[in-house]
Amino acid sequence: MKPRLRRARPALIALLALTVGATGGFLWPDDDFFALRKNFEIFGAVYEELATGYVEEIPPQDLMQAGVDAMLAELDPYTTYISEAESADLEIITRGRYGGVGLDVARRGGKLVVTAPLEGASGYEQGVRAGDVITQIDGQPAAGLSMSDVQSLLRGEPGTHVEIVIERAGTPQPLTFVLTRERVDLDNVPYRGFLGNSPSAAPVAYVKLERFTRTAAPEVRTALKELRQKAEAGDLGGVVLDLRDNPGGLLGAGVEVSGLFLEQGTEVVSTRGRTEKTNNTFRTSDAPLLPDVPLVILVNELSASASEIVAGAVQDHDRGLVVGRTTYGKGLVQTVRELPYNAALKMTTAQYFTPSGRTIQSVNYTRADSLTRARQSDTTFTTDEGRRVESGHGIAPDVRVAPPPPSPLEEALERRAAFFFFANEYAAEHPPVDASFAPSDETLAAFQQWLDAENVDYETDAERATDALATELRNGDYDTVTDEVDALRAALHKEKEAAFTEHASALKEQLREAILARSADKRTQVRASLRHDVQARRAAALLRDTDAYREALE
Repeated sequence: MKPRLRRARPALIALLALTVGATGGFLWPDDDFFALRKNFEIFGAVYEELATGYVEEIPPQDLMQAGVDAMLAELDPYTTYISEAESADLEIITRGRYGGVGLDVARRGGKLVVTAPLEGASGYEQGVRAGDVITQIDGQPAAGLSMSDVQSLLRGEPGTHVEIVIERAGTPQPLTFVLTRERVDLDNVPYRGFLGNSPSAAPVAYVKLERFTRTAAPEVRTALKELRQKAEAGDLGGVVLDLRDNPGGLLGAGVEVSGLFLEQGTEVVSTRGRTEKTNNTFRTSDAPLLPDVPLVILVNELSASASEIVAGAVQDHDRGLVVGRTTYGKGLVQTVRELPYNAALKMTTAQYFTPSGRTIQSVNYTRADSLTRARQSDTTFTTDEGRRVESGHGIAPDVRVAPPPPSPLEEALERRAAFFFFANEYAAEHPPVDASFAPSDETLAAFQQWLDAENVDYETDAERATDALATELRNGDYDTVTDEVDALRAALHKEKEAAFTEHASALKEQLREAILARSADKRTQVRASLRHDVQARRAAALLRDTDAYREALE
């Protein structure tokens, strides 16, 4: 085996040279190419010796994977190796589709649960519900599976099958489903509608965009056309494009969505990288659908990448207002390179800059020296109308609106997934609810009783700090203060009990969302949540108040 690998190495190096020359778009300097060839040959020799001569047998694929992982760990967090098993994730990013059973799953309270079945997909059609606890997938106990393993088992070639076993509140015996994998097309726009229609004013359109795939812009265009047709005389008082929690996707999709509101030929974003091929300026290519309608872009700390491209372009050209919280700060461009055996490399090849010239990259990582220097945080940037904007810290909103922070009690209950599992019990004992559902005082009392009956121990940060203090005191032989610590614990427990009354409104909202998710589709859930959404309400108010809207743009 060793001689064969050694003979193959020069051919592999030659192939690498041809590949680099062809894909890089430029000729490598002789010194750089020599260093590349030299170190690649050393790496190949080390890999070969370890794989064939180490004291214990090492699976060659595991050894290579470890080498790749270690190499990429030195770079930015967005440069990643995508194995054949993970290729479905790439389909979601680029095309908004994948082969699977249409179940969103997550870990809650240490259990693998269904958070949402996709309407129309196999899981939904066969009766899998939000809240179901998955105990087995194709005979493998779910408790021992990583989330990557779970996705690999649930996804696959359309037409193939996967068996899952679930536990459901109110059902004494486990349920078994044989689901058929099929092509699942994700809806980039799960909801479109109007915000608080006023009879005396033109309606404010609202569009929720969850990701930027190839079909994102056409879907937003369709949604806006539908809303404009529904409005009296086709007149919209404003548009709210909700990019909160939108992690981004394709740069081109961000440019196309921006083009729905910006004049044709307007610069949206530019990229700068190591090669001429990565230095580009992207402009809108078509006439805008809504060039003059007042516009608000809603963002938060989870709005990233293409979401920030849209928000940055709208802000820099003073086309509308950015409302909410400062965005994530991901200003790096990734290019997907195909690798052998259906694998791929998602590699950072450039930074992107908003039309005013600022970068929004704010995430530090190991080898970020050159990139962090490029933040230009000490340089002043201005919009088309002369407003000052920041660089290197995400997109800061023009109007900052933050939802009320959760109470310590709410955070503690969320960590234990208490709202999630109580909603399962509630759904098992009550008929389905609709968008008008609002938990009552009796619902909140039943929640408290359930917590006691299930012995759900929800410890607040203050209680954990007290326990840590008690441990320190015991280790230091401070026995005389034991009574004081016990008194503090009792006071905190009493305060936690009172918090159910003090924070009843917020707790009911958490229960409302969890319980509604058990019987309503995504569209209904979004529509119901808007009634309690302080950021969306502020956006609509700004669009209805012409003076306030203009003042915020000054």
